[in-house]
Amino acid sequence: METRDLRPGDWPEVARIYEEGIATGNATFETEVPSWEAWDAAHLAEHRFVAERAGRVAGWIALLPVSSRCCYAGVAEISAYVGEEARGQGVGSELLATAVESSERAGIWTLQTGVFPENAPSLGLLQRFGFRVLGTQERIGRLHGVWRDVVLLERRSEVVT
Repeated sequence: METRDLRPGDWPEVARIYEEGIATGNATFETEVPSWEAWDAAHLAEHRFVAERAGRVAGWIALLPVSSRCCYAGVAEISAYVGEEARGQGVGSELLATAVESSERAGIWTLQTGVFPENAPSLGLLQRFGFRVLGTQERIGRLHGVWRDVVLLERRSEVVT
């Protein structure tokens, strides 16, 4: 497996994997994959990676700014998806390790994310990488008419001070 920068030409595979995540009902509040243009505008260009196996994208990870305010310049939200056929095979670990290293090299001191409590594999992976649970936002949003909770997690860098 190779982890490398996500390129625009990867979008069809990235979108496919995103769609597979949406279909689980436990990965995101999104119900449709955005256009490349919308996705590209929302994510930090220098912190987007794919894991590739046998010439095919198996998963992706990217960081988003949490705010345009300068005081939050070192805080980013993490978004990651692993393709259905590659889940449970270490792809998420490889991607998360790459994103953590990239973020710290860039001076990002906090990574944060929100995960549905039903998504035990993601919660476990994040905690293995030093993310801690801050709490649960109860009934924070609806997905297909059903109120959902979100577990908030963050990872503070021990390198960036």
